[in-house]
Amino acid sequence: MIPDDTLSAHLTTKAEELTVTRGQRVESVDLLRGLVMVVMALDHVRDFFGGTGVSPTNMATTTVPLFFTRWITHVCAPVFFLLTGTGAYLAMRRRSPGDLATFLWTRGAWLIFLDVVVVRCLALQFNVDYRVTVLNVLWALGWSMIGLSSLVRLRPSSVAAFGVVMIAVHNLLDPIRPPMLGWFAPGWSILHVQAVVVNIPGHVVLAAYPLIPWVAVTALGFGLAPVFDWPIERRRRLLLRVGIAVTAAFAVVRIVNVYGDPVPWAVQRSAVMTGLSFLNATKYPPSLVFLLMTLGPAFILLRAFDRPVSGSLRPVLTIGRVPLFYFVAHLAAIHGLAVLICWLRYGAVHWMFESPDLSRFPITEPPGWPLGLPAVYAIWISLVLALYPLCRWYAAVKARSRSRWLSYL
Repeated sequence: MIPDDTLSAHLTTKAEELTVTRGQRVESVDLLRGLVMVVMALDHVRDFFGGTGVSPTNMATTTVPLFFTRWITHVCAPVFFLLTGTGAYLAMRRRSPGDLATFLWTRGAWLIFLDVVVVRCLALQFNVDYRVTVLNVLWALGWSMIGLSSLVRLRPSSVAAFGVVMIAVHNLLDPIRPPMLGWFAPGWSILHVQAVVVNIPGHVVLAAYPLIPWVAVTALGFGLAPVFDWPIERRRRLLLRVGIAVTAAFAVVRIVNVYGDPVPWAVQRSAVMTGLSFLNATKYPPSLVFLLMTLGPAFILLRAFDRPVSGSLRPVLTIGRVPLFYFVAHLAAIHGLAVLICWLRYGAVHWMFESPDLSRFPITEPPGWPLGLPAVYAIWISLVLALYPLCRWYAAVKARSRSRWLSYL
């Protein structure tokens, strides 16, 4: 006779496994994605309200609160790309590899269009003059999807190995600078070096997200995804072990301070600032150290979230189910709020519709514009709370609809 509590626990575990392996969505993936979407908004609110000329990672001028306001958001981009690959694999439950490859190619092209046209014009800059264009995260996500479309017919383990090797060795390419490559200099900037790719009178284009390491992270996410078909305890053990191992690898590689980041950490004016220098890994392009530092905790969070989602986290889960909708909406809302506050403070808003230069992106600020960190945090929390009802509405629309075009939104 099986005791009631043992039987209940057994049935609960089986229900969790069926939810993961047979359901159309994996809640731990959606929850982690939603969490980083919420955190991401903090960085973008700081961009618009905290002073575009202030670098949170400049050891000479930063403060501890400002540094960690930026540092905590570093996890966002790696998780986006990792879970893009994971989501692509999970989509093969409903699509053939050929159908998935076509979808990834077309959705990748759509994201590139969104980044260059819709997000840039309607959310970031509120103009269409294209004097300053930054090829940003959706651009890189789009190309990563297109790259992954050529890999989906391979074994996931092979795709994962491809991603791991690229992540591990891509910093060997750091000594290759665009001017060394002549006519291919813009192409190399797009692939591996954050740099201006077009610089002609009246027009500047910056490739902010070099592609090679981001394609690698997306491939790693695809190769990771089969673990969500494993028995739950085996999956949890692996995610925890991988998370701890990757985090430990970050500490070792960073302590050695020889390879893995183009900017070694250095002793600063105090022990605290030296600690910040240790954590100040290079994001553009993401170095090996940066990716180890951010992906290790991501795997640990996937393990922590691998259980039924509690009521308090359901709103975060909802946001994670509509990431593109939230991304575009939150940028437009932040910029719109900046326009409103600018009008209330100055009685004019023309600054908010001008193209900024690259040193003061994404907005041209009025004199005395930057707000303090307490105001930045208050705006961030208020913004996320205001956007949640819209996300809940759109998530319900997607859940009810069988239209394939909604998968592009």
